This record gives sequence, structure tokens and C-alpha cells, in this order.
Amino acid sequence: MSAEAQVGLGDKLGRMRRSFRGWRGQRPFWGGLLTLLGGIPIMYFPYANLTLGTMTIRMATTAGAGSLIIGVLLVVLGLTMWFQPHSRVFAGVAAILLALVSLVVSNFGGFVIGFLLALIGGALGVSWAAAKPAGEPAKGRPAGESGGPVGDGVPEPTAADGVSGAQDDLSGTSPTNGTNGRHRAG
Repeated sequence: MSAEAQVGLGDKLGRMRRSFRGWRGQRPFWGGLLTLLGGIPIMYFPYANLTLGTMTIRMATTAGAGSLIIGVLLVVLGLTMWFQPHSRVFAGVAAILLALVSLVVSNFGGFVIGFLLALIGGALGVSWAAAKPAGEPAKGRPAGESGGPVGDGVPEPTAADGVSGAQDDLSGTSPTNGTNGRHRAG
């Protein structure tokens, strides 16, 4: 392969990597992946055969069909977290409930491996929040205001700055009244 071909390949891989990173950042990727991976041992172990020498040990349980259903549902919920991120809370809660049910139904949740993966994946799916766009300022004070304590060298905002000067925070814990986030007793 020539050097020019490698440079072109590296550029293409770089673009694909950046594209995947952008796709991954818009959804609960790790929660979906762990949920999906948690379904695999829950599905697999009830139908697996373990061979020790000439002796075959069958792991099948009477609830093999239930294990298959739970495993398939966990895989589907993991894919749902990826491809429909707006339903992540439902998918996460359902994954947690199915992981708990798998403890009883499916060989202790795929020998605890599938249970833990699905439980953590469901929790990550529920707790995931979309990132704010880079150009959007954080809520609270307008950009450029520090709101530090008096005498820190930063001028206080005035009405000419477009700030009314009235205290917007009615909780009594605003940095402008000197409490700096602490509540007062009494």
C-alpha cells in the first residue's frame, strides 16, 4: 500500500470515528450496550451444554422459555436505547425489572453476569441526559458575569448592564446577598 493510500484511509477512518462519536453522544450508548450484553448470558446459559471429559452437563431449567424471553427483551431494550433515545427511561426501567426477574427465572440471572450487566445498563439508560449544544450558554447568570463576593475586583452588574439589580432568587441563598449557597438559621 502506498503512503498516499494510507493517508486517504486514515482520513476516512477519522471521519467515520468522529461520526460515530457524534452518534454515540446523542443517546445512552453505554447503557444500551450493557443492557444488550446482559441479555446474552441470560439467553445462553439455560440452553448451554458443559462437557467435562465424557460427561455432559446440561444447564437447562424448566424456565428455559422464560429465560429466552427475558434475554431477547433485554437485547431489544438495549437496541431501543440506541435507536429511540427519547424512550430511554421506559427502556431503562424495563431493563432493571427484567434483570431482577432473571434472578429467579434464569439461573440466577445468567450466573449473576447478565443480571449485573442488565441492571447497570438499565440504570445508565434511566440516568442519561442529552448534552447541551456547545453554543448554548448555561442557565443562570448571563455570560460574562462572575457574581463573586464584594471586593473581589469584579464590578457588580448595574441597570446599564441590562440587569435589574433586583434579587431574582427568593430562597435567600443567592451569592448576591452574601450567603453564597448556605441557608441561614432563624
